[in-house]
Amino acid sequence: MVGRVGAPAYARHVTVQHLDQDTPDLPSATLADDAVEEAVEVAVEAAATERPPSRPGLSPSRANDFLQCPQLFRFRVIDRLPEPPSSAAARGTLVHAVLEHLFDLPAAERTLAAAHALLPDQWATLLERSPAIGELFADPADLAEWLTSAEALLGTYFTLEDPTRIEPRERELLVSTELDEGGPQLRGIIDRVDVAPNGWVRVVDYKTGRSPRAGYESSALFQMRFYAYVIWRTRGVLPKRLQLEYLGDGVILTHEPTEAEMATVEARVRSIWGGIEDAARSGDWRPRTSKLCDWCSFKALCPAFGGTPPEIPEGAIERSIGVVPAA
Repeated sequence: MVGRVGAPAYARHVTVQHLDQDTPDLPSATLADDAVEEAVEVAVEAAATERPPSRPGLSPSRANDFLQCPQLFRFRVIDRLPEPPSSAAARGTLVHAVLEHLFDLPAAERTLAAAHALLPDQWATLLERSPAIGELFADPADLAEWLTSAEALLGTYFTLEDPTRIEPRERELLVSTELDEGGPQLRGIIDRVDVAPNGWVRVVDYKTGRSPRAGYESSALFQMRFYAYVIWRTRGVLPKRLQLEYLGDGVILTHEPTEAEMATVEARVRSIWGGIEDAARSGDWRPRTSKLCDWCSFKALCPAFGGTPPEIPEGAIERSIGVVPAA
């Protein structure tokens, strides 16, 4: 069961069926938010202080890439092409950093004012790590407006939770497990893990976009159930609750996973990885066009739009996927 909670004036709950099915014809607003959230996930993974080892592996973001478009997966994972920064993705990365460091403060000091006060230092850190982001704000007025929009997202967070009452067990937690011995490493970075006194585990992920419309939650929930599966495999404990917090519209989406679902997740991941291996062997990374192409950083290189992909670097497929392409 999936619950959806908004501000008290419009709180509502929904039950979502068939969470593993693809959802066609997403609304344009949902597509835009999905594109921004994907960019944020890429940035957060890249900024992790503890990087995953260089070995074949799969994160929920990269799994979604392959399902969305095998050519996109190739550009990101095999070619490792750089992507231009965007103000929306940079804002999401900044807000994630502030919420991570907010819990460094004593509980009583975790106020909205304190969160706003963290913004300048976290912006400086982000700018030092990714100087190209600064080029998005040639006009100081644009930067001021952008920082104000980040403040607004933090304000929404405080309407969803009271951080003075939360003591996270983990923040920005890198999790990983092998699907099989010698197989791909399943990995990801979890924004926050809470553990209740009775041992129940809650996995929390922040989203700076708007929540998906009822019936369109499958992609976001796949990410969370992927994390639940990795925790279950590595720690022997199935999280009690998966919680997505959408700061763009002040909605919390929750789901209580089951062990039966974990078998479904494993089967789905095996199917996705099998498709990736087949594409790696055959070299068939054919693009899958959709409305999301309008937000793709690599559209100019995509053969579906008249572009020419770069030559794949020697050995890149074997390093990334662990298989040797057919001669």
